[in-house]
Amino acid sequence: MEQLTSQQIVDITRTTNYGTWRFQKGWMPMHIADAEGCYLTDGAGKKYLDFSSQLMCSNIGHKNKAVIAAIAEQAEELSYAMPGYATKARAELSQLLLEVLPQGLKKFFFTTSGTEANEAAFKIARMYTGKNKIIARYRSYHGSTSGSIAATGDPRRWAMEPGGKLPGVIFAPEAFCYRCPLGQNHPSCGIACANYIEHMIRNESDVAAVIVEPIVGTNGVIVPPDEYMPRLREICDRNNVLLIADEVMTGWGRTGKWFAMEHWGVTPDILVTAKGITSAYVPLGLCATSEKIAAFFDDHYFSHGHTYEAHPLTLKPATATIREMQRLGLVERAAELAPYLGEKLRELKRKHVSVGEVRGKGLFWAIDLVKDRKTKEPFATYSDKVSGKPLLVDQIAAKCVADGMTIQAWVSHFVVAPPLIVTKEQIDFGVNLLDKHLVMADEHCTVSQEPETVSITSDS
Repeated sequence: MEQLTSQQIVDITRTTNYGTWRFQKGWMPMHIADAEGCYLTDGAGKKYLDFSSQLMCSNIGHKNKAVIAAIAEQAEELSYAMPGYATKARAELSQLLLEVLPQGLKKFFFTTSGTEANEAAFKIARMYTGKNKIIARYRSYHGSTSGSIAATGDPRRWAMEPGGKLPGVIFAPEAFCYRCPLGQNHPSCGIACANYIEHMIRNESDVAAVIVEPIVGTNGVIVPPDEYMPRLREICDRNNVLLIADEVMTGWGRTGKWFAMEHWGVTPDILVTAKGITSAYVPLGLCATSEKIAAFFDDHYFSHGHTYEAHPLTLKPATATIREMQRLGLVERAAELAPYLGEKLRELKRKHVSVGEVRGKGLFWAIDLVKDRKTKEPFATYSDKVSGKPLLVDQIAAKCVADGMTIQAWVSHFVVAPPLIVTKEQIDFGVNLLDKHLVMADEHCTVSQEPETVSITSDS
């Protein structure tokens, strides 16, 4: 077969593939030819700092030799076995998960994505409780298949409605103190956003579970108040409702703990994760359940499964990834670098009137852009996103790409989530590029504002 040029690779991709979550006209995907450590290399040989770990998933960086070796070894040993069989890769990963997952999560269902893992969680919750409804939150993303998109609060759900929306999902307010959906102020609010969920449960007939991203991901890296998760755990227990934690993005050291729920000492009934479990070297998702749920299915039919469930080629690399995280101390590293990255981002807020808030934990942060700090009006809305209106954050991200850095932009904020192996020098490079290009946003602020001269409080 003839060697394809970089431009041919781009052209074939854009004409024969769908570009996801976008209008197809004008899609011009960058050709990524190589990646190593914290860097991507395009077809022309130009390097880019990966400042959002691709889709917040390349936690240990690119081209880790131990993970690559595990993929090759498993392919040689056993490339596939149907999920009804036991395999060495399955047993070894399961043993390791018992070490690193929050205590009490004892039984596992393996999938090939976070979307599928959430689908499994919903089915398990409904089978176990005999109830139907799932409470999700408006600022959320849980996946793109029927059940998971129905539980997604952001506009990626809208195209499925009304006919495509599955019944049984209702939405609660998010725990977003910067723009409280209930018009309250923390701490005087008494965690009204959590209390409202209890009101919903008591006024609905059959709520099976509440699903939350412990720290909201794509929709703004929203860190809840410290009282929120313990309160939600109490509410679920008091009302015999399961708590599902979607840790697809927040798991595997991203927030400075193995799993974000550990920040508040809360164990969910079901934990869903993916992405960083293999650092995205191969597709793998996990739905982990408590012992009481596991015991239920001893005498009740477990009505779920996939051809690629517990695929050996996905499991051995997960074990290698976790071992590498332990060897390199990456969970601890994320916690140690958090104050450094946090302060660098707070400096941006002091310098740029367009930065309304910076927030995050570990190596998981958002820069929230606003037209006016007083009103907190964002530069764009969800409706702007789905209508195809040009977005300022995309324009700034394009400037960063031109200067050698990729970053995730969504509606009116940036997600800053570099690989956990990132250095301070690489953080400096990324933040300096943002500093350079946020001037574009400053120029579009609707009222005259002075940059901040004092430090802003944020989780680290």
